[in-house]
Amino acid sequence: MSFKDRNRNLEMREGSVLPPEVIAVRKGLDTNKYATKKTVAQGLLDVALLTANASQLKYILSTGKQHDFYNAMVALIATSIVLQVFIGLLFIVIGGLNIDNPKHHRAANICNDVSVLLVFVLLVVNVIISTFVIQHSDSLNVITLNLIDSKNLTKVGK
Repeated sequence: MSFKDRNRNLEMREGSVLPPEVIAVRKGLDTNKYATKKTVAQGLLDVALLTANASQLKYILSTGKQHDFYNAMVALIATSIVLQVFIGLLFIVIGGLNIDNPKHHRAANICNDVSVLLVFVLLVVNVIISTFVIQHSDSLNVITLNLIDSKNLTKVGK
């Protein structure tokens, strides 16, 4: 190890200077590419939620008015789907912004803040939806009734 390398290691331990290789790696990080990938990942999660909402809507519509909260659930699920479409469009706008360009910083910050707010509202709406949508399975009900009947029979037989 040369004197220069030992001196560089000493400076790194003290935290005063980063070696040129590390600086080159940091300069190589493309923040715009990272933000774009993050936005695409959020969009894919939005697609998963949209699929779940479509399934819930199908269940509510197939159950019909006999569901206790039919009107409320249709309204909440429709609100959730509309919010998801709007958030998806907002993600497309955010993905198209170059955050390395100072002219785009204000728009990126506004779009990011609006998307965070809308995602929070979407979360609350979907928590409410998930508390009211309970899918009953006929086979599960039959098994439960059989277990209850078998317990009653053993109690009666004693």
